[in-house]
Amino acid sequence: MAAKLKEYLKDPFLNDLYRQIRAAGTIRSISMDITHVCNIRCAGCYYFSDHMDEGHPTADEATFDAFLDAEARRGTNFITIVGGEPSLKPDRLRKITRRFKASVSTNGLKKIPMEGLEENLSIGVSVWGNAQTDRRLRGSGKVDIFPRALKNYRNDPRAFWYYTALPGYAEQIEDVVAQCVDNGNYVLFNFYGDVARFGDKMDHRRGFEKVRAAIERVIERFPERIFMTRYVSEVVSTGRLYDQEWSYDVCTSFSTDNPVNFERMKNGNPYSPHFRAYNADLTTTRRCCTGIDRDCASCFDVWQHFSWIILNMRKHLGSKAEFTRWLTTMYMFYLINRLVDFESGVRHIPEIHRRLKEAEPLTMAAVG
Repeated sequence: MAAKLKEYLKDPFLNDLYRQIRAAGTIRSISMDITHVCNIRCAGCYYFSDHMDEGHPTADEATFDAFLDAEARRGTNFITIVGGEPSLKPDRLRKITRRFKASVSTNGLKKIPMEGLEENLSIGVSVWGNAQTDRRLRGSGKVDIFPRALKNYRNDPRAFWYYTALPGYAEQIEDVVAQCVDNGNYVLFNFYGDVARFGDKMDHRRGFEKVRAAIERVIERFPERIFMTRYVSEVVSTGRLYDQEWSYDVCTSFSTDNPVNFERMKNGNPYSPHFRAYNADLTTTRRCCTGIDRDCASCFDVWQHFSWIILNMRKHLGSKAEFTRWLTTMYMFYLINRLVDFESGVRHIPEIHRRLKEAEPLTMAAVG
Protein backbone atom coordinates (compact mmCIF):
# COMPACT_ATOMS: atom_id res chain seq x y z
CA MET A 1 0.00 0.00 0.00
CA ALA A 2 2.69 2.51 0.99
CA ALA A 3 4.72 1.79 -2.15
CA LYS A 4 1.72 2.28 -4.42
CA LEU A 5 0.73 5.49 -2.66
CA LYS A 6 4.26 6.84 -2.97
CA GLU A 7 4.28 6.04 -6.69
CA TYR A 8 0.94 7.75 -7.37
CA LEU A 9 1.94 10.83 -5.39
CA LYS A 10 4.88 11.48 -7.69
CA ASP A 11 2.27 13.28 -9.76
CA PRO A 12 2.55 16.93 -8.58
CA PHE A 13 -1.16 17.64 -8.93
CA LEU A 14 -2.24 14.59 -6.93
CA ASN A 15 0.46 15.30 -4.38
CA ASP A 16 -0.88 18.82 -3.88
CA LEU A 17 -4.45 17.59 -3.31
CA TYR A 18 -3.24 14.91 -0.91
CA ARG A 19 -1.05 17.38 0.99
CA GLN A 20 -3.96 19.79 1.48
CA ILE A 21 -6.17 17.02 2.83
CA ARG A 22 -3.50 15.83 5.24
CA ALA A 23 -2.93 19.39 6.46
CA ALA A 24 -6.67 19.82 7.09
CA GLY A 25 -6.71 16.74 9.28
CA THR A 26 -9.23 14.03 10.07
CA ILE A 27 -12.92 14.88 10.09
CA ARG A 28 -14.81 13.94 13.24
CA SER A 29 -18.32 14.73 12.16
CA ILE A 30 -21.91 14.50 13.31
CA SER A 31 -25.28 15.30 11.77
CA MET A 32 -27.86 17.22 13.79
CA ASP A 33 -31.45 18.31 13.32
CA ILE A 34 -31.37 21.91 14.51
CA THR A 35 -35.20 21.96 14.57
CA HIS A 36 -38.10 19.62 13.86
CA VAL A 37 -40.07 22.45 12.19
CA CYS A 38 -40.11 23.37 8.49
CA ASN A 39 -41.78 26.22 6.60
CA ILE A 40 -42.67 24.09 3.54
CA ARG A 41 -43.48 20.46 2.75
CA CYS A 42 -41.45 19.04 -0.12
CA ALA A 43 -43.02 16.09 -1.91
CA GLY A 44 -41.60 12.93 -0.39
CA CYS A 45 -39.12 14.66 1.94
CA TYR A 46 -37.20 11.90 3.72
CA TYR A 47 -37.47 13.72 7.07
CA PHE A 48 -41.25 13.86 7.24
CA SER A 49 -41.84 10.70 5.19
CA ASP A 50 -39.97 8.73 7.84
CA HIS A 51 -41.69 10.67 10.68
CA MET A 52 -38.42 11.90 12.12
CA ASP A 53 -40.16 14.95 13.59
CA GLU A 54 -42.44 12.84 15.76
CA GLY A 55 -41.47 12.43 19.40
CA HIS A 56 -38.33 14.55 19.06
CA PRO A 57 -39.27 18.21 19.64
CA THR A 58 -36.68 20.94 19.20
CA ALA A 59 -34.31 21.16 22.15
CA ASP A 60 -34.54 24.15 24.47
CA GLU A 61 -31.66 26.63 24.69
CA ALA A 62 -30.04 25.10 27.77
CA THR A 63 -30.04 21.65 26.15
CA PHE A 64 -28.66 23.12 22.92
CA ASP A 65 -25.77 24.85 24.71
CA ALA A 66 -24.97 21.72 26.74
CA PHE A 67 -25.02 19.67 23.55
CA LEU A 68 -22.41 21.89 21.88
CA ASP A 69 -20.22 21.69 25.00
CA ALA A 70 -20.46 17.90 25.05
CA GLU A 71 -19.63 17.52 21.36
CA ALA A 72 -16.64 19.84 21.70
CA ARG A 73 -15.34 17.69 24.56
CA ARG A 74 -15.95 14.55 22.49
CA GLY A 75 -13.73 15.93 19.75
CA THR A 76 -16.31 16.79 17.09
CA ASN A 77 -14.91 19.29 14.59
CA PHE A 78 -17.53 19.30 11.82
CA ILE A 79 -21.34 19.42 11.93
CA THR A 80 -23.83 18.80 9.15
CA ILE A 81 -26.90 20.84 10.04
CA VAL A 82 -30.28 19.66 8.82
CA GLY A 83 -33.84 19.45 10.10
CA GLY A 84 -36.50 20.70 9.75
CA GLU A 85 -35.44 24.00 8.25
CA PRO A 86 -32.18 25.43 9.68
CA SER A 87 -32.80 28.99 8.42
CA LEU A 88 -35.48 29.26 11.10
CA LYS A 89 -32.74 29.13 13.77
CA PRO A 90 -30.08 31.72 12.76
CA ASP A 91 -28.96 32.40 16.35
CA ARG A 92 -28.24 28.72 16.85
CA LEU A 93 -26.34 28.62 13.57
CA ARG A 94 -24.16 31.44 14.90
CA LYS A 95 -23.44 29.49 18.08
CA ILE A 96 -22.42 26.44 16.05
CA THR A 97 -20.11 28.26 13.65
CA ARG A 98 -18.30 30.07 16.44
CA ARG A 99 -17.05 26.67 17.62
CA PHE A 100 -17.23 24.24 14.69
CA LYS A 101 -16.94 24.14 10.94
CA ALA A 102 -20.33 23.32 9.51
CA SER A 103 -22.42 22.65 6.43
CA VAL A 104 -26.12 23.48 6.40
CA SER A 105 -28.87 22.33 4.06
CA THR A 106 -31.64 24.87 3.49
CA ASN A 107 -34.73 24.99 1.30
CA GLY A 108 -33.76 28.54 0.24
CA LEU A 109 -37.07 30.19 1.08
CA LYS A 110 -35.65 32.24 3.97
CA LYS A 111 -32.16 33.67 3.61
CA ILE A 112 -29.56 32.65 6.16
CA PRO A 113 -28.15 36.05 7.21
CA MET A 114 -24.54 37.00 6.61
CA GLU A 115 -23.90 38.80 9.90
CA GLY A 116 -22.15 36.47 12.31
CA LEU A 117 -22.23 33.66 9.73
CA GLU A 118 -19.52 34.82 7.36
CA GLU A 119 -17.08 32.02 8.24
CA ASN A 120 -17.02 28.29 8.98
CA LEU A 121 -20.29 27.74 7.11
CA SER A 122 -21.07 26.12 3.76
CA ILE A 123 -24.68 26.52 2.65
CA GLY A 124 -26.33 23.95 0.39
CA VAL A 125 -29.44 25.49 -1.17
CA SER A 126 -32.01 22.97 -2.38
CA VAL A 127 -33.52 22.89 -5.85
CA TRP A 128 -35.40 20.03 -7.51
CA GLY A 129 -35.92 21.33 -11.04
CA ASN A 130 -37.00 24.41 -12.95
CA ALA A 131 -39.23 27.06 -11.40
CA GLN A 132 -42.45 25.26 -12.38
CA THR A 133 -41.31 21.84 -11.13
CA ASP A 134 -39.87 23.29 -7.94
CA ARG A 135 -43.10 25.21 -7.26
CA ARG A 136 -45.19 22.07 -7.72
CA LEU A 137 -43.02 19.62 -5.79
CA ARG A 138 -41.62 21.82 -3.04
CA GLY A 139 -43.95 24.82 -2.93
CA SER A 140 -47.22 22.86 -2.91
CA GLY A 141 -48.08 24.60 -6.17
CA LYS A 142 -48.25 27.95 -4.39
CA VAL A 143 -44.76 29.16 -3.52
CA ASP A 144 -42.11 30.16 -6.08
CA ILE A 145 -39.18 28.78 -4.08
CA PHE A 146 -36.47 28.62 -6.77
CA PRO A 147 -36.77 32.30 -7.86
CA ARG A 148 -36.79 33.41 -4.23
CA ALA A 149 -33.78 31.27 -3.42
CA LEU A 150 -31.88 32.65 -6.42
CA LYS A 151 -32.47 36.16 -5.10
CA ASN A 152 -31.56 35.20 -1.53
CA TYR A 153 -28.20 33.67 -2.48
CA ARG A 154 -27.11 35.70 -5.49
CA ASN A 155 -23.29 35.91 -5.41
CA ASP A 156 -23.26 34.58 -1.83
CA PRO A 157 -19.73 33.16 -1.37
CA ARG A 158 -20.99 30.62 1.17
CA ALA A 159 -23.64 29.08 -1.07
CA PHE A 160 -23.82 26.19 -3.52
CA TRP A 161 -26.92 24.62 -5.06
CA TYR A 162 -27.80 21.18 -3.78
CA TYR A 163 -29.69 19.96 -6.85
CA THR A 164 -31.77 16.86 -6.12
CA ALA A 165 -32.24 15.32 -9.58
CA LEU A 166 -35.42 13.38 -10.23
CA PRO A 167 -35.26 10.47 -12.71
CA GLY A 168 -37.97 11.79 -15.03
CA TYR A 169 -36.85 15.42 -15.14
CA ALA A 170 -33.35 15.12 -16.56
CA GLU A 171 -34.12 17.49 -19.42
CA GLN A 172 -34.40 20.40 -16.94
CA ILE A 173 -30.91 20.01 -15.50
CA GLU A 174 -28.87 22.04 -17.98
CA ASP A 175 -31.10 25.12 -17.88
CA VAL A 176 -31.40 25.08 -14.07
CA VAL A 177 -27.65 24.71 -13.63
CA ALA A 178 -27.07 27.61 -16.03
CA GLN A 179 -29.31 29.78 -13.85
CA CYS A 180 -27.43 28.73 -10.72
CA VAL A 181 -24.06 29.47 -12.31
CA ASP A 182 -25.28 32.82 -13.63
CA ASN A 183 -26.36 33.53 -10.06
CA GLY A 184 -22.71 33.33 -8.98
CA ASN A 185 -22.93 29.92 -7.28
CA TYR A 186 -21.55 26.37 -7.49
CA VAL A 187 -23.61 23.20 -7.98
CA LEU A 188 -23.59 19.76 -6.33
CA PHE A 189 -26.05 17.01 -7.24
CA ASN A 190 -28.10 14.68 -5.12
CA PHE A 191 -30.42 11.96 -6.43
CA TYR A 192 -34.08 11.65 -5.48
CA GLY A 193 -35.20 8.57 -3.59
CA ASP A 194 -38.94 8.03 -3.91
CA VAL A 195 -39.60 7.15 -0.25
CA ALA A 196 -43.22 8.31 -0.56
CA ARG A 197 -43.73 6.06 -3.60
CA PHE A 198 -45.17 8.68 -5.92
CA GLY A 199 -43.92 6.59 -8.81
CA ASP A 200 -43.89 7.65 -12.47
CA LYS A 201 -41.31 10.39 -13.16
CA MET A 202 -40.25 10.49 -9.49
CA ASP A 203 -39.57 6.75 -9.19
CA HIS A 204 -35.86 6.07 -8.62
CA ARG A 205 -36.37 2.57 -9.99
CA ARG A 206 -36.51 4.15 -13.47
CA GLY A 207 -32.76 4.60 -13.12
CA PHE A 208 -30.63 7.70 -13.47
CA GLU A 209 -28.93 7.16 -16.84
CA LYS A 210 -30.40 10.31 -18.39
CA VAL A 211 -29.61 12.28 -15.24
CA ARG A 212 -25.98 11.16 -15.34
CA ALA A 213 -25.73 12.13 -19.00
CA ALA A 214 -27.08 15.59 -18.19
CA ILE A 215 -24.61 15.94 -15.33
CA GLU A 216 -21.75 15.09 -17.68
CA ARG A 217 -22.97 17.77 -20.08
CA VAL A 218 -23.00 20.47 -17.41
CA ILE A 219 -19.54 19.39 -16.26
CA GLU A 220 -18.36 19.97 -19.83
CA ARG A 221 -20.17 23.30 -20.01
CA PHE A 222 -19.29 24.66 -16.56
CA PRO A 223 -16.18 22.72 -15.42
CA GLU A 224 -15.18 25.42 -12.95
CA ARG A 225 -18.56 25.41 -11.15
CA ILE A 226 -19.65 21.78 -10.71
CA PHE A 227 -18.75 20.01 -7.48
CA MET A 228 -20.14 16.65 -8.59
CA THR A 229 -17.65 14.42 -10.42
CA ARG A 230 -18.39 11.70 -12.95
CA TYR A 231 -17.17 9.07 -10.53
CA VAL A 232 -19.29 10.14 -7.57
CA SER A 233 -22.31 10.44 -9.86
CA GLU A 234 -21.78 6.89 -11.08
CA VAL A 235 -21.33 5.39 -7.61
CA VAL A 236 -24.29 7.19 -6.03
CA SER A 237 -26.77 6.58 -8.84
CA THR A 238 -25.87 2.93 -9.45
CA GLY A 239 -25.18 1.96 -5.85
CA ARG A 240 -22.08 0.05 -6.87
CA LEU A 241 -18.55 0.31 -5.50
CA TYR A 242 -16.22 -2.47 -6.68
CA ASP A 243 -17.63 -5.72 -5.27
CA GLN A 244 -20.12 -3.98 -3.00
CA GLU A 245 -23.75 -3.03 -3.55
CA TRP A 246 -25.15 -0.11 -1.57
CA SER A 247 -27.05 -1.27 1.51
CA TYR A 248 -27.19 -0.85 5.26
CA ASP A 249 -24.38 -3.41 5.57
CA VAL A 250 -21.88 -1.19 3.73
CA CYS A 251 -23.09 2.31 4.66
CA THR A 252 -20.39 4.05 6.68
CA SER A 253 -22.44 6.90 8.23
CA PHE A 254 -24.62 5.67 11.07
CA SER A 255 -24.97 6.45 14.78
CA THR A 256 -22.35 4.36 16.52
CA ASP A 257 -23.91 4.99 19.94
CA ASN A 258 -27.29 3.59 18.88
CA PRO A 259 -27.86 -0.09 19.81
CA VAL A 260 -29.66 -0.73 16.52
CA ASN A 261 -26.28 -0.46 14.79
CA PHE A 262 -24.15 -2.61 17.09
CA GLU A 263 -24.43 -5.72 14.91
CA ARG A 264 -23.56 -3.71 11.79
CA MET A 265 -20.35 -2.59 13.46
CA LYS A 266 -19.19 -6.23 13.65
CA ASN A 267 -19.49 -7.14 9.95
CA GLY A 268 -15.99 -6.00 8.96
CA ASN A 269 -16.99 -3.20 6.60
CA PRO A 270 -15.52 0.23 7.41
CA TYR A 271 -17.50 2.94 9.16
CA SER A 272 -16.95 6.29 10.85
CA PRO A 273 -16.56 5.53 14.58
CA HIS A 274 -17.24 9.12 15.68
CA PHE A 275 -20.40 9.71 13.68
CA ARG A 276 -23.84 10.21 15.22
CA ALA A 277 -27.11 11.48 13.70
CA TYR A 278 -28.88 13.48 16.39
CA ASN A 279 -32.61 14.09 16.48
CA ALA A 280 -33.92 17.60 17.14
CA ASP A 281 -34.12 16.91 20.89
CA LEU A 282 -30.28 16.59 20.78
CA THR A 283 -30.40 13.81 23.35
CA THR A 284 -31.31 10.87 21.12
CA THR A 285 -29.85 9.52 17.90
CA ARG A 286 -31.47 7.66 15.05
CA ARG A 287 -30.09 4.85 12.91
CA CYS A 288 -28.53 7.16 10.32
CA CYS A 289 -28.76 10.62 8.72
CA THR A 290 -31.67 9.89 6.44
CA GLY A 291 -33.69 7.16 8.07
CA ILE A 292 -35.04 5.34 11.06
CA ASP A 293 -36.03 2.11 9.37
CA ARG A 294 -36.34 3.07 5.69
CA ASP A 295 -35.23 0.72 2.94
CA CYS A 296 -31.67 1.73 2.04
CA ALA A 297 -32.41 0.90 -1.61
CA SER A 298 -34.20 4.27 -1.76
CA CYS A 299 -31.21 6.17 -0.32
CA PHE A 300 -29.16 8.12 -2.83
CA ASP A 301 -27.84 10.65 -0.33
CA VAL A 302 -24.63 12.05 -1.76
CA TRP A 303 -22.99 12.76 1.63
CA GLN A 304 -23.34 9.15 2.74
CA HIS A 305 -21.97 7.92 -0.57
CA PHE A 306 -19.05 10.35 -0.34
CA SER A 307 -18.22 8.69 2.96
CA TRP A 308 -18.61 5.21 1.44
CA ILE A 309 -15.98 6.03 -1.17
CA ILE A 310 -13.66 7.89 1.21
CA LEU A 311 -13.52 5.10 3.79
CA ASN A 312 -12.75 2.53 1.10
CA MET A 313 -9.39 3.95 0.09
CA ARG A 314 -7.75 0.52 -0.13
CA LYS A 315 -10.13 -0.55 -2.87
CA HIS A 316 -8.84 2.34 -4.99
CA LEU A 317 -5.14 1.54 -4.96
CA GLY A 318 -5.09 -0.84 -7.91
CA SER A 319 -4.05 1.83 -10.39
CA LYS A 320 -3.28 5.52 -10.61
CA ALA A 321 -6.65 6.12 -12.28
CA GLU A 322 -8.50 4.43 -9.43
CA PHE A 323 -6.50 6.36 -6.85
CA THR A 324 -7.31 9.57 -8.72
CA ARG A 325 -11.02 8.79 -8.39
CA TRP A 326 -10.66 8.26 -4.65
CA LEU A 327 -8.44 11.29 -4.00
CA THR A 328 -10.57 13.69 -6.05
CA THR A 329 -13.69 12.44 -4.23
CA MET A 330 -12.11 13.17 -0.88
CA TYR A 331 -10.77 16.53 -2.03
CA MET A 332 -14.17 17.61 -3.37
CA PHE A 333 -15.76 16.72 -0.03
CA TYR A 334 -13.20 18.79 1.85
CA LEU A 335 -13.54 21.64 -0.63
CA ILE A 336 -17.35 21.80 -0.60
CA ASN A 337 -17.28 21.95 3.19
CA ARG A 338 -14.47 24.55 3.35
CA LEU A 339 -12.09 22.18 5.15
CA VAL A 340 -9.33 23.19 2.74
CA ASP A 341 -8.73 26.74 1.51
CA PHE A 342 -11.72 27.45 -0.70
CA GLU A 343 -10.43 30.31 -2.83
CA SER A 344 -7.36 28.42 -3.98
CA GLY A 345 -9.09 25.05 -3.98
CA VAL A 346 -11.81 25.89 -6.49
CA ARG A 347 -9.13 26.63 -9.06
CA HIS A 348 -8.41 22.88 -9.08
CA ILE A 349 -11.94 21.89 -10.09
CA PRO A 350 -11.48 22.06 -13.90
CA GLU A 351 -8.31 19.96 -13.68
CA ILE A 352 -10.09 17.43 -11.47
CA HIS A 353 -12.83 17.04 -14.09
CA ARG A 354 -10.24 16.80 -16.89
CA ARG A 355 -8.29 14.10 -15.06
CA LEU A 356 -11.38 12.02 -14.39
CA LYS A 357 -12.53 12.27 -17.98
CA GLU A 358 -9.14 11.19 -19.32
CA ALA A 359 -8.64 8.39 -16.80
CA GLU A 360 -9.16 4.84 -17.99
CA PRO A 361 -12.89 4.07 -18.43
CA LEU A 362 -14.86 2.81 -15.46
CA THR A 363 -14.99 -0.98 -15.49
CA MET A 364 -17.03 -3.64 -13.78
CA ALA A 365 -14.02 -4.15 -11.50
CA ALA A 366 -14.16 -0.50 -10.53
CA VAL A 367 -17.84 0.03 -9.86
CA GLY A 368 -19.48 -3.30 -9.51
